[in-house]
Amino acid sequence: MGQIKVEKNVGGIEGLHIIEPAVHGDSRGYFMETYNQRDMEEAGLNMTFVQDNQSMSTKGVLRGLHFQINYPQGKLVRVIRGRVFDVAVDLRKGSKTYGKWFGVELSGENKKQFYISEGFAHGFLVLSDVAEFCYKVTDFYHPGDEGGIAWNDPSIGIKWPEVVGQYRGTADPSGYTLQDGTPLIMSEKDKGWEHL
Repeated sequence: MGQIKVEKNVGGIEGLHIIEPAVHGDSRGYFMETYNQRDMEEAGLNMTFVQDNQSMSTKGVLRGLHFQINYPQGKLVRVIRGRVFDVAVDLRKGSKTYGKWFGVELSGENKKQFYISEGFAHGFLVLSDVAEFCYKVTDFYHPGDEGGIAWNDPSIGIKWPEVVGQYRGTADPSGYTLQDGTPLIMSEKDKGWEHL
C-alpha cells in the first residue's frame, strides 16, 4: 500500500473506516494525496465516487443525522479547516450493529478521513470557530429522497463532545449549548427528525 493507512471497521462496526494519508512536510509546508483509487482498492475499499461536495459551517452548527432512503450514499469525509466531531449511525436492517454509532474528530490538523459505507446516517458538529468540510459520495444527491433521525435520540445515545443540555423529547436544540455557551444551530428540517 502506498500513501494511506486504513483502520477498518472502527468501533466494531463493519463498513466504517478511518483513513490516514501520508503527509510529507518540510519548511515550505506539506503535500499529501487526499484520494488514490489504487491505494483504496489495495486496502479493500472498492467504491466509485460520482460527486464531490464542500461546506463551511460556524461553531455550534450541527448537521444531521442524514441519509438517502432509496439511493444510499457512501461518503468519504474530511475537514480541511477547523475541527468537527463526525458521526455515523448504522441503519442497515439485519446488521448486528443496527442503531450503533461511531464518532471521530476530524480536523485540518489531524487530516484524518472517515469512510462511511452506504446504509448509515451521518452528521457532524462544528467545534471550532469555522470548519470547512469536504466529502466524496458514491451516488448523486436526489431531492425528495432525504431521510433523517434525531441527533439526540436517547435510544442511540451519541456522546457529542462539549455539548451540555437536557433532552426534552425532540430534536430541537433549544436549551443545548457547547460548554463555552455557544448555542447549537440546526436547520428547521434537522430540528424535525424523529427517533430511530
